Amino acid sequence: MISAQTPYFTRPLFFFDQSRFRKALAEKPLITVFKDAITAANAQFDVRFREGEDIRALVHERALFVDCLLHYAWYQLDWPEGISLEAVGGYGRCELHPHSDIDLLILLEEGLIDRCQDNLERFLTLLWDIGLEIGHSVRTVKQCVDIARDDITVATNLMESRTLVGDPNLRAHLLKFTAPDNMWPADEFFKAKFEEQNQRHEKYKNSEYNLEPNLKNAPGGLRDIQMISWVAKRFFAVRTLKELEGKGFFTEEEFSLLQNGEEFLWRVRYGLHMVANRPEERLLFDHQRELAKLFGYKDTDERLGVEQFMHKYYRLVMSLRELNDVLLQFLYEAILQRGVKKTVTPINERFQRRDDYIEVAHIYVFEESPSALLEIFVLMAQNPDIKGVRASTIRLMRESRHLLDDAFREDPANNQLFLQLFTYPAQLVDELKRMTRYGILGLYLPEFGRVTGQMQHDLFHIYTVDAHTLLLIQNLCNFLQPQAKEDFPVAWHVMRRLPKVEIILLAGLYHDIAKGRGGDHSTLGAVDAEAFALRHNLSPRETRLMSWLVEKHLLMSSVSQKQDISDPDVIHSFALIVGDQIHLDHLYALTVADINATNPDLWNTWRASLMRTLYLETKRALRRGLENNIDKQDWIEETQQAAISRLNRHHVSTEQCLQVWEDVDDEYFLRESHQDIAWHTEAILNHDDRDGPLILIQETSSRELEGATQIFVRSKGRNNVFADVATVLDAMNLSVQDARIYNSKSGYTLDTFFVLNQDGEPLGTDAKVLQRIYDGLYEELTVSDNNRNLSTRRTPRRLKHFSRPTRTSIRNDMLSGYTLLEVISPDRPGLLACIARVFIDFELHLQNAKIATLGERVEDMFYITDNNGQPLSDPTLCQRLQDEICRQLDDRVDRAAGF
Repeated sequence: MISAQTPYFTRPLFFFDQSRFRKALAEKPLITVFKDAITAANAQFDVRFREGEDIRALVHERALFVDCLLHYAWYQLDWPEGISLEAVGGYGRCELHPHSDIDLLILLEEGLIDRCQDNLERFLTLLWDIGLEIGHSVRTVKQCVDIARDDITVATNLMESRTLVGDPNLRAHLLKFTAPDNMWPADEFFKAKFEEQNQRHEKYKNSEYNLEPNLKNAPGGLRDIQMISWVAKRFFAVRTLKELEGKGFFTEEEFSLLQNGEEFLWRVRYGLHMVANRPEERLLFDHQRELAKLFGYKDTDERLGVEQFMHKYYRLVMSLRELNDVLLQFLYEAILQRGVKKTVTPINERFQRRDDYIEVAHIYVFEESPSALLEIFVLMAQNPDIKGVRASTIRLMRESRHLLDDAFREDPANNQLFLQLFTYPAQLVDELKRMTRYGILGLYLPEFGRVTGQMQHDLFHIYTVDAHTLLLIQNLCNFLQPQAKEDFPVAWHVMRRLPKVEIILLAGLYHDIAKGRGGDHSTLGAVDAEAFALRHNLSPRETRLMSWLVEKHLLMSSVSQKQDISDPDVIHSFALIVGDQIHLDHLYALTVADINATNPDLWNTWRASLMRTLYLETKRALRRGLENNIDKQDWIEETQQAAISRLNRHHVSTEQCLQVWEDVDDEYFLRESHQDIAWHTEAILNHDDRDGPLILIQETSSRELEGATQIFVRSKGRNNVFADVATVLDAMNLSVQDARIYNSKSGYTLDTFFVLNQDGEPLGTDAKVLQRIYDGLYEELTVSDNNRNLSTRRTPRRLKHFSRPTRTSIRNDMLSGYTLLEVISPDRPGLLACIARVFIDFELHLQNAKIATLGERVEDMFYITDNNGQPLSDPTLCQRLQDEICRQLDDRVDRAAGF
């Protein structure tokens, strides 16, 4: 057992008084002494971190402090010869964050395990009791070698081992037997680690830009830095990357980026562990806000502090991923291609192919011909079998980026090269991604450079602006592919007949270019798009089209989701803005691509149905001619005749139809399809009111043809049907997408709800599911108590961190004759029913509701009237209504967030 005077720690830890610690071990309970030391050290480290001390010093000192504790813990027991305690993994590198695992390997000579079993159990129990977060293994040298031979992760951990206490010869033998001469030679090690990295990147969708990124394992994260280190160390047989300085592996700039990037990520990781109080590696929303505040980022008029912090994070990991590409390719050539004869094929006087990679013909190419900085990407688009750019050429590009100045950007030859890239849609996005990663695109288009890595702190935009933009362009290019005919039939048809596909691709590049500047980004972006078009010598017609698309890129989505597209006046107004079929086709394809690139959860069968309907109805209006707006009475009569023909085939007479319909307003025939009217009418004729309310659920057999499952409710003598139905549907995790409310002359209400399940899909044909919904609605609509509690479902974690105040706007719409109330609020369970109850309290009638859930917020539009069916005319009432809705919804948000 260690004595109180035994010296141990040769490197000074000024905050840890070992003499005092040893004295306490002799006087106080063992576990208490260790715990007190750990608590004091953690507090001291946290204070130093908050004060901005060098992160490397903190991370290394924490590891050294644990070394010291483990030394004292080890010598609380008597150990035989032939055993050692080894630090492995990150701890072996002497890196330890507040809640990092302390990875230990206990090495023993053959035959010692049984003799040491009691000591091992007591030692490990002590470590757990004092609160150390350890991961451990107990093995002989032979066992380690056998496992490492088959497991690249174990082999990697052993490379970075160091002996803490015990026989150092054991580790020396271990390193000898696991060296590249005996297992995992440099080429096999590289292949295995490269495949490991590819699988890890794939897990994070190969993107640096995830909404809540994993700063350790995602592309551009700490693992990518470690990957470079592991392979380089294995190949060059060095202990640290510092030993490679000046040996041509990386440039001074690259080494600086590697060091600075690691320090930034370490600082973020240290802070993340501290604020989460656990070994958290994900930058969750709540932690993003705390870290931004911790690092001194403040909100401005243009951008939130958290957005500024994440902007820096995203730009850094993008640079680190670029560096990872360059250095790993360098190692690929040095390790796997060493001694292999290369096939060099000239492309032109500036570029050549070396096997499957493109490279400059000589080192002065970019200096002599700056246009080559764009030409190289055009050549790769023309030759898709080229796998990438050689590392040496990427380095030359990086050193030559200063050439992309104003004169470069104004050069017609460079402008034509950039436009030429857009004539290769199959390869376009791959090349734009390369241009972004190598810093070329953001310099050629400074306006794009400003949005690179720019995020918006919400659940609607789940990508940074640049990543979203490239995904939108990829969607447009995918619409040209045969497989799009099934998934996006209208977009496929539209894209194939565009006269010049480059225009919509360029509009996609510019549609969000002005995000984060303040003001309307669509209007500001249209100005940038026009300037681009003029500089690149597009025709006046193409310039106007590109600028118009950028300015109006949100219009079609807004009209389809917030306005009543069953109203011919709405269609006519939209057609007047669009003007012709060319503009409609471009706008439709751009909008579908935009929605799918914003958030994969946004595009569902309902939105597809809305967009398709708006496109087809507008197309008909354009064919009729904008001067020939359809007469509403003609529309009503057309719908009625089609419904009668359908019902006659089901043995329902015309007289029976008219008898049911004389009780219903014309609005019903304007907004419902003839198929649904026939469905409702036949059910009404067969229903006995004594059986309670009529409830119909449209079974959905085709997701492509049916946008959402329809629920139709006809009842009498109940004023709050909408609120009751919304409450039941919410409790069943069903999302209301649209609602239409009609009141008959004889006191019936007819309500149509369009719903999706929690996966954003129609409900299908499962009889049990549909029956459960029917039973829930029937029970709710037949009880006399109309004050059922609103949903108490648990609010999802992500939603709790977005609690911006509810906003409302109200206006009277002359076309519909209704008051339009828009509510924008954080999404919460029971929200829709809560709003409906407010309408009841104010004695208002809900005529229609357009529900749009966008990430963490809802943007709902309600069409309301007073008791007499008239729009609201009292400004005081309108203000009271808005105030009450805001108050109630914000109270719900606060309760959900735990305030």
